[in-house]
Amino acid sequence: MKKTIVLAPDSFKESMTAKEVCEAMERGIQKVWKDAEVLHVPMADGGEGTVDALVDATHGKRIPVQVTGPMLGTTVSTYFGMLGDGRTAVIEMAKANGIDLLPKSLRNPMKTSTYGTGEMIKAALDHGAEKIIIGIGGSVTNDGGSGMANALGVNFLDISGQSIEPCGGSLDRLHKIDISGIDPRLSTIDVLIASDVTNPLTGEEGASRVFGPQKGATAEMVDILDKNLKRYAKVINDEFDVDVDQVPGAGAAGGLGAGLLAFTNSQLRSGIDIVIDVTGLEEYIKKADYVFTGEGGMDFQTKFGKAPYGVSKLAQKYGKPVFACAGHIGENVDVLYDEGMTAIFGILSRNGSLEDILADGKANIERTTENIIRVLSLTQQ
Repeated sequence: MKKTIVLAPDSFKESMTAKEVCEAMERGIQKVWKDAEVLHVPMADGGEGTVDALVDATHGKRIPVQVTGPMLGTTVSTYFGMLGDGRTAVIEMAKANGIDLLPKSLRNPMKTSTYGTGEMIKAALDHGAEKIIIGIGGSVTNDGGSGMANALGVNFLDISGQSIEPCGGSLDRLHKIDISGIDPRLSTIDVLIASDVTNPLTGEEGASRVFGPQKGATAEMVDILDKNLKRYAKVINDEFDVDVDQVPGAGAAGGLGAGLLAFTNSQLRSGIDIVIDVTGLEEYIKKADYVFTGEGGMDFQTKFGKAPYGVSKLAQKYGKPVFACAGHIGENVDVLYDEGMTAIFGILSRNGSLEDILADGKANIERTTENIIRVLSLTQQ
């Protein structure tokens, strides 16, 4: 009997996009089940690969832009996506202001800014976007989204009425926020914030204390940045009666979550839930015999909003077997078996340098998928 197989993997970082993983999986399947119906639904969780996954799934297009990089005064060439509906833009903030864009020696969250993210939002509006999905994982910023807002026309002023630089280290001088110049188009569009982070803006679990050190913050900087974001939240609340400080997810991307909530018509949602909705994954899974997923590394943390977890929970809802492939299997991955995962397979075929392992990704996925299908074939006999 002809089988229907849904392929819904995330990307394998620095090795394969989610689309490339789907293609490699299909090659493995076709070696055994040549007449199988194979449906590609590339996934992401709001972080790296979200634009590519949604553009590919909806037959959209990538739009190149040049925007300000993580440090004010620098530029990066990047892109955002316009989905197949022609009205929904999808943006990854990390493509403009991400941690991978700065070497460790240059990371300084007192100086980094989300200004380039605001420029990408403006570019999406210029291309006619009526709705924006923005993935906010992987940032190197801690400015509360002030840079993003400044690029869209919001002016941050000190006590003398002078503009301050939109970065985390300047917010101690914030006295007033002038929104008279904000892009009026923002009031007419909906913004969906894709994130799997639930941290508030400030405090022990806030943006600065939890994520600041990995962005280059010293212990002294962490204290300053947290106080600065507290002041930022107070001014926002005093001026606009919007309390963003302790909202779950406001601390995502160094407080970009808070800035988007304050200055756009937005709502925070789990990144994988957004991707599942946009791609229509549930309808595909309903008619599947088997579901395949995976990502570069899987462990107990996968159940906290990562793509394979979202896929497995949806498949569990309809009683469909789910097989996951991973480049690395970490601690306590067995917790996923209670979350709908049928089996998890490591794909590596040999020891080697990281460079070699990443280069072998497609061949390893193809071989592992083929072997899973061969085992499944035995159960059909």
